[in-house]
Amino acid sequence: MTGHTQNEITIGAPVDLVWDMTNDVANWPRLFSEYASADILSTEGNRTTFRLTMHPDDNGTVWSWVSERETDRDTLSVRARRVETGPFDHMNIHWQYEEVPAGTRMVWTQDFAMKPDAPVDDAWMTDNINRNSKVQMALIRDRIEQAAARHGRVPTLTD
Repeated sequence: MTGHTQNEITIGAPVDLVWDMTNDVANWPRLFSEYASADILSTEGNRTTFRLTMHPDDNGTVWSWVSERETDRDTLSVRARRVETGPFDHMNIHWQYEEVPAGTRMVWTQDFAMKPDAPVDDAWMTDNINRNSKVQMALIRDRIEQAAARHGRVPTLTD
């Protein structure tokens, strides 16, 4: 069995602002509530390798891993994968952006499998990712819409 999730949200802001804010990995701790830090390890062209560290979980465990992310502005898409997989056999993520009348539609697709000795299985992780993605996407939407309003970049129906 493998895990697969797909979650989406529409953000009331122009695609350029959504793209810039969501692909500024160094600032993810200010965009996502779950990350304590995001350290850029290397950047080569459109590929960024970085370490994410989460806030301690309910048991006091701090999770951290290295990921690689490659942006493609022309297709409004991002492909990412965990380099240090931790409890995952693999974790591949695809972000897709689309301009829509209400602003920008952002879709996150995650394909993964847990290692046999992981503390949770694929089904548990699928539920967890789906639950958490909705929370994080709503937070990101709110923060980007606030930034758009501050900068007068809110889309209108005539845009």
